[in-house]
Amino acid sequence: MAGEESAEKIRSKRIFLNHLDSFVGRYVGKYLSNSVVGSSLEEQNDDEEQNEEETESAKSVPLAKGTYQVVGTLSNPEDKKPDFAFEIFSFETHDQLFEYLRECDIIIYNITEVPEQIDEASWAVSALHSDLENFESPKIFILLSTIMTWAQTKPVDPEDPEVAFTEDDYRRRKSHPNFKDHLSLEKLVIKLGKTKKRKFSTYVIASGVIYGMDESVFHLFFKEAWLGLNPTIPCFGDGKNIVPTIHVNDLAGVLQNIAEHKPKTYYILALDESKHTLKELVKAISKLGPGKIQHIPQEDALLNNELTQSDFDHLLVNLTMEAFFIKENFNIRWVAESGIVENIQSLFKEFKQSRGLMPLKIAIFGPPAVGKTSVAEKLAKHYKLHHIKIKDVITETIADLELRSSQADAEEAEEGEEEDDEGAGDGDPQELLDQVRENMDQSGGRLDDTYIIRFMKKKLLSMPCQNQGFILDGFPKTFLQTKDLFGAEEEEEEEGGMNKLPQYDKAITPEYVFALEASDEFLKQRILNLPESVVVGTHYTQERFLRYLAHYREQNTEDETLLNYFDEIEIHPVHIDVSQDNDAENTPVVHDIIQIVGKPKNYGPTLEELKELQRKEADERLAKEAAERAEQERREAEEAAEKLARWEEWNKRLEEVKKQEQEFLEAHSIPLRNYLMQNVMPTLTQGLIECCKIRPEDPVDFLAEYLFKNNPQVE
Repeated sequence: MAGEESAEKIRSKRIFLNHLDSFVGRYVGKYLSNSVVGSSLEEQNDDEEQNEEETESAKSVPLAKGTYQVVGTLSNPEDKKPDFAFEIFSFETHDQLFEYLRECDIIIYNITEVPEQIDEASWAVSALHSDLENFESPKIFILLSTIMTWAQTKPVDPEDPEVAFTEDDYRRRKSHPNFKDHLSLEKLVIKLGKTKKRKFSTYVIASGVIYGMDESVFHLFFKEAWLGLNPTIPCFGDGKNIVPTIHVNDLAGVLQNIAEHKPKTYYILALDESKHTLKELVKAISKLGPGKIQHIPQEDALLNNELTQSDFDHLLVNLTMEAFFIKENFNIRWVAESGIVENIQSLFKEFKQSRGLMPLKIAIFGPPAVGKTSVAEKLAKHYKLHHIKIKDVITETIADLELRSSQADAEEAEEGEEEDDEGAGDGDPQELLDQVRENMDQSGGRLDDTYIIRFMKKKLLSMPCQNQGFILDGFPKTFLQTKDLFGAEEEEEEEGGMNKLPQYDKAITPEYVFALEASDEFLKQRILNLPESVVVGTHYTQERFLRYLAHYREQNTEDETLLNYFDEIEIHPVHIDVSQDNDAENTPVVHDIIQIVGKPKNYGPTLEELKELQRKEADERLAKEAAERAEQERREAEEAAEKLARWEEWNKRLEEVKKQEQEFLEAHSIPLRNYLMQNVMPTLTQGLIECCKIRPEDPVDFLAEYLFKNNPQVE
């Protein structure tokens, strides 16, 4: 009992939040579960270290520090309870849910994501208001709504449409046609909060388009940019509409401040300070990938299966708004107060971490014909990585220089602003192209290491490689090339720097290094066994192969190999002997590497790949079902034929038996007939004649008596 009383004393406030497994529910719930009750009432401390200590202590001992107890519902009741949730409510009737809500101090209903929650929220606020006389303690009801209820509001100043809306204008708001139910609920919540404020206070939060973490409305753009499958990111319409926004953690901070400050105003805007257009937002997000955008007609946007009608409406809203109240009255530790564009790099990190999109960097080394390329191709396909071959990098770079040097028109330069920025480090592309061609002419078609390292670094630092990762196939080839490619400028040595690791560029240095090994004799036999059609035109001809192999052994002696560099920076290579499993496809090698590297860290199959996979599975299932039906029909036909054959055989045997019985009976009846004809029939005939003559009263008795008396065997 004492323990229970102690727990009651330090019991934190209980916050109800619907759909804790949704985007907003998940991150708002996690934020509040780590927030100390009343912390927003204190003056914000600029000492970052102290803030970190408070955050860590709140995470490690939540109840002792009085953090909020987050309870709520799930959109899918069968889902696992989130780690941050204190309790999950499951109910079959509104009465059951009402009993749960009565136990909560603060009730937050989020209607920004699932419109079906509007009816439940309307019922909840009405039921609580009807029961407020029985409240043991005051309760707060917060409706988390959207700025879409302002979408068609007339400008404050018709002569100056750029004048911003504020909370003071909320009575003039006019909603988007698809959000009229949201507006009706907002009005109901405000109305019910005006009766007995001390016992039951209500607030409406009009939230900007919510972003951050694993993203919601903007997820389509982030995913398109990260995947990099298309050269541009789509922007709907002309993109000149202003989209009010707020980071999901900043929104959680607003909710905490409302719960603790209990402001007198009923209607609050939750927005960051940005006033960016859709074009500016998409342009910033595109830097995660190709860096370029393409305007597409608005009506084409809904053709994308990943974009809902609600997302589409939010992206095309055009509102200039100022959230004066929260900036002047609340104590918020902003994550992105200035909005998406100014904080885009930190948002990229959040996005990748939240979705587990970590780049995977692998290098495959080994002598010629050991199977580096075949292994790299299979790994690239399995992990969806970029297969980097030095020959391809040089070819692509020269083609890119030729393209850029030929571009002179101003319009293209304007559209390719980001592309120009990306290539700015190369200087004049025509000048560099001339240098490369001259160098290759002087070196018999080969390119100096200086240029190769430069091009390779640029390739590895490109957004596709930085997003998904890469597999280096056979390059670098020497210790010096490895050091030049991955090494970073050494800082001035300080005291005690003798044991300091060499500096290296972590952005492009492989995490996993695999050295495929085999004896020279094994490799020679592998080349000799290759078909002639494969060998022609490659370095696998016997003379060229032996020369390449000898050169590789000279460059990588036991004393100095490119693998030594990775040992120095403590990325120890994994040595795999391919001759242990004489498989031309190197399947065992690929399997071993996958076991070491682990699962992919990406989106997995794209929507098109999923559809193709589903189509293949459907085709296979139909083919299997057809084969099973054919097999069943074949078995049934065989059984019917076998049954018919057995029936015919049985009838045939039955006829034979009958014939044999008939013959047997006939054969055995001859002596009897002969006996009757010789001994019985004459006497019987004479008896019948006598019977006809005499005509006795009982002919049968007479005939019997006659036969008995005249039986020749009776003496």
